[in-house]
Amino acid sequence: MDINAMIKRINELAHKKKNTGLTPEELAEQQELYKLYLGNIRGQLKSQLDNITVVDEPPVKH
Repeated sequence: MDINAMIKRINELAHKKKNTGLTPEELAEQQELYKLYLGNIRGQLKSQLDNITVVDEPPVKH
């Protein structure tokens, strides 16, 4: 599932949860989607942090 479809479905489930409540199946789906979404975000952040290069040395304190 691509990220945009995942976000759309997460939002649909959140809206339904707020208004009418979720079935146990929908609640399980929502939890799984949150898990996948957060894993995706963490992976992107880790990738960005792994590619950071320090250009200047920090100043020396006396």
